Amino acid sequence: MAAYDNLDRIYLAGEWRRGGGDTLANISPWDESTIFEMAGATPDDVDEAYRASAEAQKQWAGLPPAARSARMHAIADILEARTDEIADWIVREVGGTKLKAALEMMLVTQVARQEAAALPFMVEGAILPEDIPGKESRAYRQPAGVVTLISPWNFPLQLTARTLFPALALGNGVVVKPASDSIVTGGTIFAAIAEEAGLPPGLVAVLPGSGSAIGDAMVQHPVPSVVSFTGSTPVGRGVGKAALESDRLKSLELELGGNSPIVVLDDADIDYAVEASVWGKFVHQGQICMIANRLVVEDAIYDDFAAKFVERVKRLTVGKRDDPACMIGPIVNRDQFDGIMEMIGTARDQGATCALGGDPDGLVIPPHVFTDVEEDNCLVSNEIFGPVAPIQRARDEDHALHLANATGMGLSSAVFSRDEGRALAFARQVEAGMTHINDQTVNDSPFSPFGGAKNSGIGRFNGRWAVDAFTTTHWISVQHEKRQFPFSADDI
Repeated sequence: MAAYDNLDRIYLAGEWRRGGGDTLANISPWDESTIFEMAGATPDDVDEAYRASAEAQKQWAGLPPAARSARMHAIADILEARTDEIADWIVREVGGTKLKAALEMMLVTQVARQEAAALPFMVEGAILPEDIPGKESRAYRQPAGVVTLISPWNFPLQLTARTLFPALALGNGVVVKPASDSIVTGGTIFAAIAEEAGLPPGLVAVLPGSGSAIGDAMVQHPVPSVVSFTGSTPVGRGVGKAALESDRLKSLELELGGNSPIVVLDDADIDYAVEASVWGKFVHQGQICMIANRLVVEDAIYDDFAAKFVERVKRLTVGKRDDPACMIGPIVNRDQFDGIMEMIGTARDQGATCALGGDPDGLVIPPHVFTDVEEDNCLVSNEIFGPVAPIQRARDEDHALHLANATGMGLSSAVFSRDEGRALAFARQVEAGMTHINDQTVNDSPFSPFGGAKNSGIGRFNGRWAVDAFTTTHWISVQHEKRQFPFSADDI
C-alpha cells in the first residue's frame, strides 16, 4: 500500500492541482520546522469546486442506501489500514501526542463505521393526517445538496469527519476548507481517502486557503445550502452573518468556543475526580473545544482536591514526542503560545496562586495549576486552550452552580458526586449543551447529540441529529380525488 502523496495540493473536480493563491506554510509545532509550502485555493477554485460537487451529488444522492453505506465502510477500512500513516500526520502536523493521535483515530473510525454507515438507513419520511377528503400529505427527507465544511486545527481529523462522513452518507456533496495549521489532517488526507474509497469524482473537494482569501467565497456561494463551521465564537459569528447575508440563505451548524467547568461536589470520590479532571484538563495540552477550562470545587474538599490534583499533574509525561504515555505536547503555533504565556502572567498579576508551573521548552508549555482563582480572573473569563488549570473555590453547591454558569459559553460540563440523584439535579441546571456525571468534559459518541448552548453554537452533530442537519424536508401532497374549492366565505 503506497503512502499518500499530493497532500500539498488542492483537490477539486476529481483532480489534484497546484493552487494559484497565497502561499501557505505547513509547520510542525514540535520543532517549528516547515513540513511543506503550497499555494492555496482562489475564489475561482471555489466556484469550480462547488459546481463540480453539485453535479456529482445528483448521481450520488440517487444511489440506494446500501451503496452509500458500503462506501462508508470502505472509508473505515482505509482508516484502519492506514492508521499508522494518518496518526503520524496528527503528531507531526498539529503537535499531537501518540495518545491524542490514537484517540482521534479511534473516534474518526467510529464515525465512519458506526454512525455514517448506519445513517443512510435512518432517513425516514412520514404520511401525515389530512382533513381534506381524498388528500394525502407526505413528508419526504432528501439530501440538503452541497455542504460547506470549515474545520479547525485542534482535533482536525475528528472535527472534519463528523460533518464530512455523515453529510456524504446522507447523499450530499461536501467542499472542505481546512485550517491552515492542519492542511493535511483536516483536509487533504480526506481527499485521498475519498479517492481511494471510490467516491464519485468531484463529490468531495478540499481547498486549503486563508479565510481572508476564500472564506467569504465559500460561505456565500450560491450552491451550498448548509454551512458547518467549528472554531472560535467571534469567527463563527462572522460565518453565520455572512451565510445569512448571502443571496442563498444557508442553514448553520456552528460549534464554537467553550469555557467548560468540571464541578466537584463535597460528596465526590476525590481520588477519582482528580484522575478524571487531570485527563479532562490536559489531554492534547488543553487544546480541545470541550476541554475542562476550569475546575470548581466545594470548599469542604477544596484543599484536599487541590493538593492531590497538583501531585497527580506532576507525574504527567511532558514534551516526549515518541513516548506513548506523553500527555503534553507543543502548542500548535507561536501566536497561540504567546497568548497562553501572556494569560499566565496576567493570572498571577490578578492574584491567582501558581501552585505548579515551569518554563516552556520550545512551544511545549509544562502544565500549570492555579489556586485562589477569583471569578474575574482571566483564566476563568477566557477560553485558555492550553495546559493551564484554574481551580475555583465554591462556598457551597449553590455557589458552585453559579460559578459553573457564570460564562457566556455553554459547550460541555461535568459534575462529580457519589449521589447520582444529586448530581442529576445539578446537571439539569447547568447551562450547557452537554453535561457528564462522574466523568470529565471531553466526550463524544456517534449517536449522541453533540453541541452547545448560549454562545457555544447552533445545532447538533451525530446520529439522528446529523439527519436533521444534513437533510431537508419536502412536503408533497397528493389529491387523489377532485375536491370542491370554496368561492364564497359561506362555502368554508
